[in-house]
Amino acid sequence: MSLKIVFFGTPDFAVYSLKEIYNSNFILECVVTNPDKKYGRGRKMNKSAVSNFCLDNNIKTLQPESFTDTVFISKLKQIKADLFVVVAFKKLPKLVWEIPPLGTINLHASILPDYRGAAPINWVIINQEKETGITTFYINDKIDSGKIILVEKIKIDKSETYDSLKNKMILVSKTMIISTLNEINIGNDGYEQGSEKNLNLAPKLNNQNTRIDWSLPLDKIDSKIRGLSSHPGAWTKLISKERSIVFKIFDASIEYSKNESNPKNILLLQDKLIITHYEGILICQEIQIPNKKRMKSKEILNGKHLKPFFRAN
Repeated sequence: MSLKIVFFGTPDFAVYSLKEIYNSNFILECVVTNPDKKYGRGRKMNKSAVSNFCLDNNIKTLQPESFTDTVFISKLKQIKADLFVVVAFKKLPKLVWEIPPLGTINLHASILPDYRGAAPINWVIINQEKETGITTFYINDKIDSGKIILVEKIKIDKSETYDSLKNKMILVSKTMIISTLNEINIGNDGYEQGSEKNLNLAPKLNNQNTRIDWSLPLDKIDSKIRGLSSHPGAWTKLISKERSIVFKIFDASIEYSKNESNPKNILLLQDKLIITHYEGILICQEIQIPNKKRMKSKEILNGKHLKPFFRAN
């Protein structure tokens, strides 16, 4: 049968799965996405990537401020969908995900049960994994813990960044979401997740866990920078006698040496911005300082923005 579907998603990652469903033989009844928000001095209305796709294709949308709103719940029930599909969206309460008779499924960017949580793409790179993947599963009352429908593995390259791995996952997700719907259509009700011992988690990124720890080895610092590039960016503080500023690093390379220099020095050398480390040096190639756009290190050195600073912390 042609499943009747309600899709839940907001960012650009979700658009690719949404587009595949929209162009398939399945029936896309409605899309639930975040409310549009005003931003900037002009208070212009900012629509999400999913919201814009729905507007361009005349797809019915619901944008609730609260998932427990009685009007919203009533509208969902009136649709009489067979299945809810969630891709890159907020956690849904039980009174929402239990509505459709076939349940609610999610597409998660890791091989579950490993890397449950909000930021799996970032954390597999930060933790120097060699492999990750995408899992589709049925939502239950625990985070990313429901029965698995399909898994597809993805290789992580040595130079992988958040952006490059996300693009790989987008390509896989486009075909995987339709394969998952086909499996559900023939009665695949999933299988239980494996052992929960010694699992890695993927917690939400915050100001603490995105800061660079200079006591770590250079390769760990490099993987953190790549895992947070281009969003939200790994950061440190540059400190002088007068002040300190937040300094984000989006692209860097490492060179090992036996030079026992102070690992907290920041050196400006011709067109290179170098942070010394007990194992060698970190050469910063793309950076950002407060109130400036991201720029190549040569640009920021030419502007003499960092002359007073001598230490990274």
